[in-house]
Amino acid sequence: MPPEQAALPDFTFCVTLLAILLVPFAAAGLSLINTGLNRSRSAAHAIVTSTSASAVALLAYFVCGFAVQASAVQPMHAFYIGGKPWNWSGAGPFFLRGLQLDASPSSLILLLQMFSVVIAVLIPAASGAERWRLGASCVSTALLAGWTYPLFAHWVWSNGWLAQLGTNYGLGRGFLDPAGAASIHAVGGFTALSIVWILGPRSGKFTLDGIPTAMPGHNAVVVLFGCMLALVGWLGLNAAGAILFANAGVSELVAVFVNTLLCAAAAVLATLAVTRIRFGKADASLSANGWVTGLVGSSALCHFVKPAEAVLIGLVAGVLVLFAVEIVELRMRVDDPAGAISVHAAGGIWGILALGIFGRGSAAGPGQLVAQLLGIATLIGFVLPMSYGLNWALNRFLAQRVSPEGERQGMDLYELGAGAYPDFVTQRDEYMRR
Repeated sequence: MPPEQAALPDFTFCVTLLAILLVPFAAAGLSLINTGLNRSRSAAHAIVTSTSASAVALLAYFVCGFAVQASAVQPMHAFYIGGKPWNWSGAGPFFLRGLQLDASPSSLILLLQMFSVVIAVLIPAASGAERWRLGASCVSTALLAGWTYPLFAHWVWSNGWLAQLGTNYGLGRGFLDPAGAASIHAVGGFTALSIVWILGPRSGKFTLDGIPTAMPGHNAVVVLFGCMLALVGWLGLNAAGAILFANAGVSELVAVFVNTLLCAAAAVLATLAVTRIRFGKADASLSANGWVTGLVGSSALCHFVKPAEAVLIGLVAGVLVLFAVEIVELRMRVDDPAGAISVHAAGGIWGILALGIFGRGSAAGPGQLVAQLLGIATLIGFVLPMSYGLNWALNRFLAQRVSPEGERQGMDLYELGAGAYPDFVTQRDEYMRR
C-alpha cells in the first residue's frame, strides 16, 4: 500500500489553495488571446471551442487522466533496468475513487492539475482555429487530457522515470519542471503542431509560391487584456508549482513572484524592441506573444534563479519567439493563427533548458542540464510522434477539418448559426468570393 500523506500545515495549505484558485485566470487570459487573434467571423467559435475544450478536459481528467498521472504516493506501473525501478504510469483508480479530498498534498495536486490540463488543451485550440470542427476538437481534447498530458505529467511530477534520473543516475534532481513549462506548455504546443499538420493551413494563408499572407486578428484590445489576466493566473501557477513540486516554502514565494514578473516584462520589451528595429513599428500581436512566452519560460525556473537571471531569460524568450514564428510560418509553412506553437512549445523548451543552464542550489550542475536535455528529447522524440499518431488515427474516423463552405462562411455562422458581432459586418467581400 502507498504511504499516506499528512495534511499540510494550515497556513501553507491556505496559501497553496489561494495560489491554485488564481490559475483559472491564466486559462481565461489564453481564451481571450485566442479569440482576439481570430478573424471576427470566427470569434464566437473560438471562445466556444475554448469553453468546450475546457469542459471535456475536466471530465476526461476526472475519468482516467488522474489515474494515469497519479500522485507520488499512489500505486504505479514500473519496469526494472539494472535492478532499478522506472515508473512509467500511474495505476490509480478511475473516477477518483477512494481519493480523499482533504488538506493533503495529493488533493491539492489534483485541483492544480485540473486547472493545468485546461491550460494545456487551450493551446491546440488556438492553433487549429478557423478550420477545426468543434466536435472533432472535443474528441481530440479528450485524448490529450485523458492520456498524453497525464502520462508525461506522471513522468515529471509523480516520481516517474524522468524525475528518477536523479536517484537512478545521479543527474541532479532529475528532470525539473515545477510549474509546467514542459508538462503543460510544451506538451500542449507539440500537440498543437500535430493538429495543424493534419488540418493544413487556412484557405488563402499561403500563396502558390508558399509565401504566408497576413490574416490579422480582429481585436488587439481583447488580446492584450488577456495578457493581463494571464499574468495573474501565472503568479498562482508558479507559486503552487513551487510549493507542491519543488518543495518551496511559503517564505520563498516572493522570489517566485518577482522572477515571474521580471521574466514576462523583459520578454515583452525585447519583442517590442526587435519588431521596432526590424519592421519600423511595434506589433501588438507579437508583443502579446512575447509576454506569454516570458510567462511560459518562467514556469520552469522561477524558483531556481536570481532576479537578474530571470531578466536575461525573459529577454532571450522575447527574441526567441519572433524567430520561432518566422520558422513556423516561412520554413515549415505551418498556419498557426495565435502563434501558440512558437509561444508554448519553443518557450517551454527554452524555459526547461534555461533551468539547466542557470539553476541554483540543488538544481545546479552539469547533471541537471543533462536531465533537462533528456526531457526535451522525450518531448520531441516521443510526445510529438505519439500526439500526431493519435490525431492522425482520429482523423481517419472523424474528419477534423471543416468543409470549404464552412471556411467561406466563417466558423460562427457555419457551426454556431450566429456571429459574435451580429450588429456589424464581420466579413469582407474577398473572403466571400473564395
